[in-house]
Amino acid sequence: MVWNHYGLTSLIVMLIFMLVFYPVQAEELRGGELVMIVPSTPPHLNPAITSGALIMMPAAQLFASPLRYDNQWQPQPYLAEHWEVAEDGLSVTLHLAPEATFHDGQPITSKDIEFSINLIKANHPFQQMFAPVKNVETPDDHIAIIRLKHPHPSILLSMSSALLPILPKHIYGDGQDIQTHPANQQPIGSGPFKLKEFIPKKSILLERYDDFFLEGRPYLDQIRMIQSTDPNEVAIGLETGEIHLWESDVDIEIPNQLAQEDHLHMYAKSFEAAGPLAWVAFNLRKPPFDDHRVRQAIAYAIDRDLIIETLFQGQAKQATGPLSSSSPFYTDDVELYKVDFDKANALLDEAGYLRDQKGKRFSFELIFFNNPSGTNQKILTYLHQVFLRKLGVEVKYGVYSFGEWAYRVANWEFEATIDLVFNWGDPVIGVHRTYMSSNIRKGVLWSNTQGYHSHQIDTLLERAATERDFVKRKALYREFQKIITHDLPVYGLYELPIRTIKHKDLMNINQSIWGAMSPMDEVYWKK
Repeated sequence: MVWNHYGLTSLIVMLIFMLVFYPVQAEELRGGELVMIVPSTPPHLNPAITSGALIMMPAAQLFASPLRYDNQWQPQPYLAEHWEVAEDGLSVTLHLAPEATFHDGQPITSKDIEFSINLIKANHPFQQMFAPVKNVETPDDHIAIIRLKHPHPSILLSMSSALLPILPKHIYGDGQDIQTHPANQQPIGSGPFKLKEFIPKKSILLERYDDFFLEGRPYLDQIRMIQSTDPNEVAIGLETGEIHLWESDVDIEIPNQLAQEDHLHMYAKSFEAAGPLAWVAFNLRKPPFDDHRVRQAIAYAIDRDLIIETLFQGQAKQATGPLSSSSPFYTDDVELYKVDFDKANALLDEAGYLRDQKGKRFSFELIFFNNPSGTNQKILTYLHQVFLRKLGVEVKYGVYSFGEWAYRVANWEFEATIDLVFNWGDPVIGVHRTYMSSNIRKGVLWSNTQGYHSHQIDTLLERAATERDFVKRKALYREFQKIITHDLPVYGLYELPIRTIKHKDLMNINQSIWGAMSPMDEVYWKK
């Protein structure tokens, strides 16, 4: 068995330090309320059956996970005080904190780990996270042994705060339908904060769980999450001090202005594991986008530098392929599609889409949802003007509510769409789903809705999902990125810059690759 870097000696030293110094420090740091903005409240609070940052932000406070991650992509102890990965990569043994309890006082045991993994495996949209899990053994209350069908290099990341909430088996295992379980609205959690009030489409109020297993934590008395889609309203709240934290993905001008306030601080590095990419996705089932030459022509005609300069004042990055540049597996050694209208027109001619007497080749509909920042509408306006003038291609558009847009894309009722998709840390979790032919599932959003089939890609991703050697795994993903940027089932536009804006006296924010989707038990107000 191979121990993680928190060996027995380090653990003993840490415990002695905590016993001597921690109670005094914790008492000094305690108190206060954190008011933060969320763009929307989720319809329920059970993250085992739903993905997305909206539910993960409150869920990371309500539910503890076996591990947590720091901002260097390193796993840290949480519910699991320490763990071992077998030398053959076919099992992970978790040693749980014996004093950990749910918010109703019931102990957290290995049976709850087993229950939660099986529940997520059966119900969560990210099926690849725990698909390799064969079973979970529970030899005693505080040891869980996760047995794998094959090596699963993303298994530790899959057990972190944004992905594996530990739910109480004695609540959710009562035989009721998990999708409509009443506890989804009023959950009994395992995390540092418990639910005090949940008002859908308005706010979520969390209060400190005094019997949290990490003694003295959490430091804050309360966390209040308020829904708002008005960036100007949020900006005023931050300026006046009524709001303390905002993970902003609006046009960069407002965050930049707020960063000039003496009592505010901005982090440009946030949500690295999420890796949000904006792209144009094509429905490969329908002409003209069933021909990769047409997709390449579209790519050569889009000026990504101009989009980034116009929308984000140059403070965003190009999305050069299927992986975010924050990923350890990213490469920019791919076709970058610098603007070349001659090449774009030649490709359209070669594909058989010739201009008619009026100079028009074809038209297509580009659909999107109307996001608060308005970036989708601005991109569409730009594409409509450039494509008609330079390519003889007419871009029509359809603007929908998020729900209507999601239904159309999930059910393949589109030609092309602008979308925003997260990498979710490891490619197995958030990237494979877009490109593997086995994940073409009608009615499921953010699966392979493009209808992309490639035996070569399927084989590469299957190998990468089990390869434990980092260098070899990175080489597989490098080849994957080169093929995808040639085939272009999607064409990347930009990496969405998320800015964390906080009150300068709010400490220990942004300590994880998961940003606000990580537990805030260590966050405190500077006295």
